[in-house]
Amino acid sequence: MENNKQNLNLPISYLQDKARQLRKHVIRMIGEAGSGHPGGSLSAADVVAALFFQELRLDPGNPGWPERDRFILSKGHAAPVLYAALAERGFFPVEELLTLRKTGARLQGHPDLRKVPGVDMSTGSLGQGLSVANGIALAGRIDQGSYRVYVLLGDGETQEGQVWEAAMLSSHYQLDNLVAIVDHNGLQIDGPVKEVMSPEPIADRWRAFGWAVQEIDGHDMQQIIRALDLARQTTGKPSLIVVNTVKGKGVSFMENQVGWHGTAPTREQVQQALAELEVDTNVQ
Repeated sequence: MENNKQNLNLPISYLQDKARQLRKHVIRMIGEAGSGHPGGSLSAADVVAALFFQELRLDPGNPGWPERDRFILSKGHAAPVLYAALAERGFFPVEELLTLRKTGARLQGHPDLRKVPGVDMSTGSLGQGLSVANGIALAGRIDQGSYRVYVLLGDGETQEGQVWEAAMLSSHYQLDNLVAIVDHNGLQIDGPVKEVMSPEPIADRWRAFGWAVQEIDGHDMQQIIRALDLARQTTGKPSLIVVNTVKGKGVSFMENQVGWHGTAPTREQVQQALAELEVDTNVQ
């Protein structure tokens, strides 16, 4: 069996192009569906591209491969960017992306592990992803597995008490096979995260819970790759990477606009967004 191990030291330009392709898929999918969450999908595209095209050990031909790395999209409403990455990696045909949210389709508004190959946890109810990641990481230790566990949370999601209970457990059990990533785009459905219920200072709070913390530009692919490399080398404690991002990144009229948290673009807006994503100036 080909285990399709990543960590290939791919060119940064290749990963940047993949992130741009993921963004295009997100726009097309949500535009076709007429509903969905573009803002947080676009902000996470760079880190998702780094994970799925370099970092994660995966086998699209055998999605249940026991030694695969696990990825949990705790902010499940950003499912379009996960689906885009899975399709581009070959877990299912790219053409299927346009079935997002359609009746009878397996690409639902939130990921379903029972339906979509490559999905390791059904998510959507915020705050639960890290708890499940803890369980998977602990199981890996007990079974002496070589896999690692990655979980992507939203910054607004860290307002959930369950996240902090889980963070305490991760540290207590020194889960150094676990990497949590917070997409810090500063906006949630009700407005600026700081105004709804501020989790700041995010990095200091996680350090206080016993995590090895890095804070980076979440749209700088070199910084993302370095941070993932350092997390892999960290022992004795779980790793957190705070990726500072822009909600709606890459599409001028969506950037930093809270209204694009869960609004679908019109046909005209889809064309404008895709045109912007064809050039390099909007996305590193």
